[in-house]
This record gives sequence, C-alpha cells and structure tokens, in this order.
Amino acid sequence: MRKPKEQLAKTIADRMTDEELFSQILMFGWAGAEPSELLNSWVTSRGLGSVKVFGWNTANIQQVARSVKLLQEEAAQKRFKIPLFVATDQEGGYIRHVKGETSVTPGNLAIGASGYPIDSYYSGFYINREIRALGINMNFAPTVDLYTNLDSSVIGPRSFGVKPDNAGILGVEFARGSSDAGVIPTAKHFPGHGDTSIDSHGRLPQIQISEETFKNRELVPFKHLIQANIPAIMSGHLSFPQIEADGTPASLSKHMLTDLLRGELGFKGIIITDDMMMVGAIGFAGSFSKAVTMAIRAGNDIIISSTTAPLNSALWTENLALMKSDAAFRSRVKDAAYRVILAKLQYFKSENAAPLYPDDQKIYESIPDKDGELFFLDQACRSVTVYKKGESLPLKASEDESILIAGPFQNFFNEGTRRYPDARTFHFSYDLRSDESNFSEWDATGLVSAARSYDTIVISVYDWHTANIAKRLQNLGKKVIIFSVLSPVFVLDGFEWADTIICGYSYSDYSFKAMWGVLNGEFEAEGKIPLDLTQVN
Repeated sequence: MRKPKEQLAKTIADRMTDEELFSQILMFGWAGAEPSELLNSWVTSRGLGSVKVFGWNTANIQQVARSVKLLQEEAAQKRFKIPLFVATDQEGGYIRHVKGETSVTPGNLAIGASGYPIDSYYSGFYINREIRALGINMNFAPTVDLYTNLDSSVIGPRSFGVKPDNAGILGVEFARGSSDAGVIPTAKHFPGHGDTSIDSHGRLPQIQISEETFKNRELVPFKHLIQANIPAIMSGHLSFPQIEADGTPASLSKHMLTDLLRGELGFKGIIITDDMMMVGAIGFAGSFSKAVTMAIRAGNDIIISSTTAPLNSALWTENLALMKSDAAFRSRVKDAAYRVILAKLQYFKSENAAPLYPDDQKIYESIPDKDGELFFLDQACRSVTVYKKGESLPLKASEDESILIAGPFQNFFNEGTRRYPDARTFHFSYDLRSDESNFSEWDATGLVSAARSYDTIVISVYDWHTANIAKRLQNLGKKVIIFSVLSPVFVLDGFEWADTIICGYSYSDYSFKAMWGVLNGEFEAEGKIPLDLTQVN
C-alpha cells in the first residue's frame, strides 16, 4: 500500500542523516558550459538537493540537456534516489539565463502594456515549455515587483507595471501557464524589489515605506499568488527599516518569512532565497556561512549560491556543527528538507513533470517553440504603445524623403530596412560608457554629423546614455522618431520636440517587428504604458 506523500516525505526526512538533510536544502549554481567537477562532487558525495543554471555559458542548449541528464543520473545513485530540482531564471524579456535557441520574448512590461491576462498565461506557458524540454523543472519567475521607482535599473521592464492588483493578476496567470507547461513557478522578490534603485548584488537596498504602504502595495501581488497556491516564493535581500527597525533583510528575517509570509499570509509552499553570494545578504550577516544560518532560521527552505562552495567550506562545517549542538536549528533544517522532499514528491509524481533524462537529440523539436513564435508576435503587437503621435505616423516609404536608422541592434535595422529599403543605417555600440567618455562622445558626434544629410531619423533609445545621444538631434530641424526599447522611462521627459515616440519594451525580434509595423501603418497600437506617468517631471 502506497503511503500518502506527506507521510512518505516525513519518513524520508526522519531517516536522513544531518548531512543528507542539510544537502537537500542547498542549491548551487553552474555557471560554465557544463557543471564543474566540484558541483558533480556535491551531487555524488553529498546528495545535493538542487542546482541552478546561470546564464553565462548556456549558448549550447544540447549541452545543457546533456548536463541535466548527467546530474540527474548521479542523483539517482544516492541512497534515497531523490531527483534534483533544476532551476533557472527564464523570466521573459531580457532576463533569459538559458540562451541558445530559446525565445527572446517581449517581456513582462509588454504584458502589462497590453493588460491581457491571457498574454501572461501564454507567455508563461511557452517560455516554460521550452526549458522543460531541457529537463529544467523550476523557473524563478514570475517577477511581481512593482515598477514604483522610475529610477530602478534592477527591475525596470522585468515588472508588469505599477498597479499592485494588475501585477498580481498577471503574475497568477504567468504562474498558471508555467505549471501547465510542466515547470514549477517561483514568484519573486518577496516582499517587493520595485521601490528602490539599488541592486542587492552590490549592497543592501533600504526601502523607506510605511507599514501601511507596505501592506497595501508591495504585498498585494503576493497575496494574489498565495491565494492561487503558488508553489514557491523567492525571498529578496531587501531591508524595510520602518517594518523591521534593525534593518534585517527580508531574506534573513524570521518576522518577514515565518511570521508574515507563512503566518499572516498563509503561504504553504517552499521559500527560496535569492543568491546568497549577493552583498545584500553577506554584508549584513558578516560572512557567507552566517548568512546561510540566518536564512535557514528565518524560514527559507532552499538556500541558493551562484558559486559552488568547496566540500569542506565553513558553509558546510559550521552549519553541520550547529545542527548537532542546537536542536532548534536542526529541527528547522529538517523542516526545510521535509518541505523540499514533499514538493519533489508532488511534482515528480505528477503526469506533467519535466523529463529527468532529456534527450539532447530531440530538443530542437521543441526549441524554439513553433506555437510560441506565433503567439509572441501577436503579443508584441498588442503591447506596442504610441506615447507621442506626430505627422510621421504612419511613415510611408517615399523617394522624396531620406531616412536614417540609428541604433545598436541588427534586428532593428533588419526590420527597418525591410520596410524602407532605401534607408541608411548608423550603428553605435550597445555598451555605451556610463561616463562621458570619448567613445560615447564619438557616437553622438558621428550621429549628429550623419543626421544632417537626412530628412527623418529613426533612433532606438534604451538607457540614459542613448537618450542623451538622441537629444543631440533636437535642433537639426529634422523629423525624429524615437523607438523606446526596454523601459520607456528614458523617453517620458525631454522629448517633447520629437515627432513620434513608440514604445516596445523589448529588443526581441517580435517587438521590433511590431514597432516598425505600427510606424509603417500596418496596424494601430493599443498598448498603454503601465507606469505612473504623474511621476514624470
């Protein structure tokens, strides 16, 4: 007679050694083209519970599939034969850790601009159906942080927008699509990363909002997701001093995770830390090992490190020693391991789980997803927004009007010259410097010089530097059309002089096709910028 999953998970946890319990709640990253020998050693000798695919060397998706298969085969040789959670960040838009032939999609802010929940559902479905084919079974998405701070370079177009209920509804649908595709969704970054311009990779963000704002704004998307039974939530390295006076990051706070997230909000799934190698965690705790201890005590069930720790690092020796000397700490580790094991039983015993041993010879049957390609173009068309409409809209090809197309993106040029075959192009580097370096100055001066010979200039703007370059065109007496790529924040102020401003929210092929289609009069844009435009000066 089969035991209920809860009873089986408890039985396994009861029989585990301290080493097996602790290993089950760790997730180490693999950043190379394939897992390191050290990561393999954690799986074979320690029974590591989870791995994460980071995006630095994932261009070869066949190699990704082979690596997942090898790691799962190694995990199956351990005493309890517990499969690995294999996770990645495939949010859509520009956050796409598994690269290669996977789809570059319009992204969350584009979904917010169209406002259709069905767009969010199918985005989650097709994005995750692709990574499922590689054996990846957990995705750190959807991002439901609110775009409340327009200076944020951390969240930006990763957000669905500024409205809490909208973000919650769209997040629920993305998660539902992910689950239907066979991948576990993970909502992030609890309790909300949107109201800061600081990146927790570099230092701990302090978000100075009242408890009332915190509860009625930041927490709202997560309440929607918890009500919809989201299976996993990621805790953020974020400090809310008006909520927790000593500034403890949410990821290390028992109040935030155990009292609030589990107790008050009623979350039943697994809590996963953001990368513990971030300064936002280590800087507060004082060391990596202490940060891990604090994260476990706070209520996290899976601890992520982008770097694979040495087998006998302080992370391992100090926390194992604490398990033997501190009964409460050991009980918390065991509870976390139980939650992870139960989640694995529920997932891997389902009929829709990602393959444990993906066939690298067949993955191109699924990637890129053929149905997804059709959908993402439709979605991009629904999201495009005309922020400023001038006499150039629509712009029809004419022998009497010379056109210059300026930007760094080849697909931007391809779509533009397809519609305007006589147009000329001016290429500048995507990686412009943050200071006024000679390199950036050369780009700006060269563009202004080239633009003098044309009637109309179409230029892509995607950050403050390209916005400043575009502003050099103001006094030339030319028609200037701005294509806003990624966040529209950079074009919301200071471009009153431009003829037309079109927002597409992404540098994907789909978004550029849609933006050029609007400019060419192929259809009318209906998207709305999902931000609080009253903040614009």
